[in-house]
Amino acid sequence: MVDVKDIINMKIVISQPMFFPWVGLFEQIQLADIYVHYNDVQFSKGSFVNRVQIKTNKGSQWLTVPLQNLTLGQEIREVELSQKKWRASHLAFLSQSYAKAPYKNDMIKLVEQVYNNDYTDLSELAIASIETVCRYLGIGNHTNFLYSSYLGIEGKSDQRVLEIVKYLKGTTYVTGHGARNYLDHELFEGEGVNVEYMNYQKKAYPQLHGGFTPYVSVLDLIANMGQEGGKIISPTTINWKEFLK
Repeated sequence: MVDVKDIINMKIVISQPMFFPWVGLFEQIQLADIYVHYNDVQFSKGSFVNRVQIKTNKGSQWLTVPLQNLTLGQEIREVELSQKKWRASHLAFLSQSYAKAPYKNDMIKLVEQVYNNDYTDLSELAIASIETVCRYLGIGNHTNFLYSSYLGIEGKSDQRVLEIVKYLKGTTYVTGHGARNYLDHELFEGEGVNVEYMNYQKKAYPQLHGGFTPYVSVLDLIANMGQEGGKIISPTTINWKEFLK
């Protein structure tokens, strides 16, 4: 990692932990000088925090991490993983789905590396899945990974996001497309923070099971391309004013 004090245009990305997410999230990581795992916000059922799509010969299917003792209002870091034996069934499903993929063994070993740790909460599992993929693909080598829960910054919604960016001395906040529905862009600019939206590349690569789709787990990229898959990740952004047009 580099010393963040030496960076003039400090790019900050803040995102909820997601379970073996799609390639687009890794484009964001590749851009980030500091990447904040937003782990102390409310967990939303039906999100990508504990599930992701896998491409199979029957179309895209969900790979879901089962949970237990879930209550309304829990933060992601408070959500408990099920203690039932689900890891073996995940590995069997992935092995079957990618039986003919050239780098299936690499992908399975990577998932096993994550699963062999006895995580009890969803946040730690999802974060481990992201950072393990980064190391395998050789991306994010310049990125400093932080947890929002360790920063001690209060607030809600985009105001809290702005406070985190300012605390980290960020000059550019890079975000995904969902922020267009709630982000106060002028507020950020007024505080000297430029807002950039991801211009997701969605670069095609060899896939099994029909035509190409980018909206599946990064495990698909690894199974089909191995470590060469890191070359697919070449991110760009677009200024918020242009994006909103």
